[in-house]
Amino acid sequence: MSDIDYASKVRDTHTKLKVNALNFWEVSAHAVALISPSMTAALIVPLMFATAAGAGWLCYLFGTIMLLFVALNLNQFAKRYTSAGSMYEYTVKGLGPRIGGVSGWCLLWAYLFIGIAGVTGFTHFASKLLTQAGATGYLSHPWITLFAICVGCAWFLAYKDITLSALMMLAMEGASVCVIMILALFALAKTGVVDHSQLAPFAGMGLKDVMKLMGLGVVVAIFSGVGFECATAFGEEAKKPLVTIPRAVIASLLLTGAFFVFITYTETHALANNNPTLDQLDAPLSTLSTNLGVSWMGVVISFGAMISFFALALSCLNSGSRILFSMGRYGIFPISIGSSHKLNLTPHVAITSFALLQFLIPTIVMLAVYAGAYNALGVGTPFDVFNDAGLFGAMGFCGGYVLISLAAPFYLKKIGEVKPYNWVLSIMAILLLIVPIVGTVYPEPSYPCNYFAFIFGAYVIAGIVLVIVRSRSRAEIASIRKVLEETAMTPGESPGLAAMPSDAATPAIA
Repeated sequence: MSDIDYASKVRDTHTKLKVNALNFWEVSAHAVALISPSMTAALIVPLMFATAAGAGWLCYLFGTIMLLFVALNLNQFAKRYTSAGSMYEYTVKGLGPRIGGVSGWCLLWAYLFIGIAGVTGFTHFASKLLTQAGATGYLSHPWITLFAICVGCAWFLAYKDITLSALMMLAMEGASVCVIMILALFALAKTGVVDHSQLAPFAGMGLKDVMKLMGLGVVVAIFSGVGFECATAFGEEAKKPLVTIPRAVIASLLLTGAFFVFITYTETHALANNNPTLDQLDAPLSTLSTNLGVSWMGVVISFGAMISFFALALSCLNSGSRILFSMGRYGIFPISIGSSHKLNLTPHVAITSFALLQFLIPTIVMLAVYAGAYNALGVGTPFDVFNDAGLFGAMGFCGGYVLISLAAPFYLKKIGEVKPYNWVLSIMAILLLIVPIVGTVYPEPSYPCNYFAFIFGAYVIAGIVLVIVRSRSRAEIASIRKVLEETAMTPGESPGLAAMPSDAATPAIA
């Protein structure tokens, strides 16, 4: 198909999203919901303790600083250009269509598996609450039924209206974090603030032992911290996107990073003498509530965690579907993937496709477990799937973060705005990202995590083949983008993708 023919095909497809739909707080709500601080407090802190022991809070501090460098590179695009494609489109503008396509491929993996972590986290806490209420007997396969409820409700909200999704996520996560903070402050008042073992976590260790703690520990920290970049996926739907989105990226990262450091330190300190130990707990906040004599808070927190995990699944569905939507508009996937609902102005085909994957993958794993494949898979419950999905998702984000950090100075060079510090930011981000990347393979993780990097590597190779075969030429993408800019605004509406002053001097494909 020629450049003109494909651009005409895009013109004939309804690809418009709802403009001026999200303010700063609503864009930030998506980012915070995807980062999901409640998820870290409720389930990831035990995983971090199993991985990094008393150095967990330090892994989160390192991870936040590392991701801040990534965010600063990301914002070089976000304050100059806006789209529904997030880091995929940004990487295309900096490094070209094929490398940009690989970035989008990595992000699809990342949002999919973090979304699955949200679905399985929801199921984990919903199962606990149903067990306490004596209601599990009413469901023949409760885990799969709860997968369907979570994904089905998330699909409906994402399909119906982006603003409604944002407001619900803001309320859900905000209430959950407030209750967790009250419990944490109460715990510190009871146990004291100073924990000498956490303030000197590497005492007596050699370099290999430190690397073992920090390497995979930072991967876990990325599992917690990813999501700040999803604010850029709503460029066509945000109000004043060139201002709103960069602020949301930084604000969501710094606020949640500080929360992670605090809550990891607090839980590790407050549960230091607990039996079983923190790494063996699948509901540490409930245990902490019981130890402190406020067990009723454990029920409240479990309910809040369940809702928070639903918000995580919803946020990943909204963000990941917009990457899929954008890649459909540019021809890597069928044009139908890049179409939008004429009434709701949501990418309904991409949302439905993404939701099906969010449901089918954990369901297939659980069916295999029911069939007796526990030993082969290394999983037995949604909690196990949650841990594995989170590590898988973190690997996808590492790939996307490396490419966006590399793309930023090249993009700025193309538009004549690069400064020496832009190269420094790029190099620092990539060097810091080496720590979690190496940490996925050295020292060798235990089974089944030791195979994860190879599985992800095979997925990336498949993506490279796909984008080589399917990616459009620079001229063709320029034609498509021109069509999108022409159709992004209708009479009486404010511009979405079109007429961005700071992008006016940018080459069409940059």
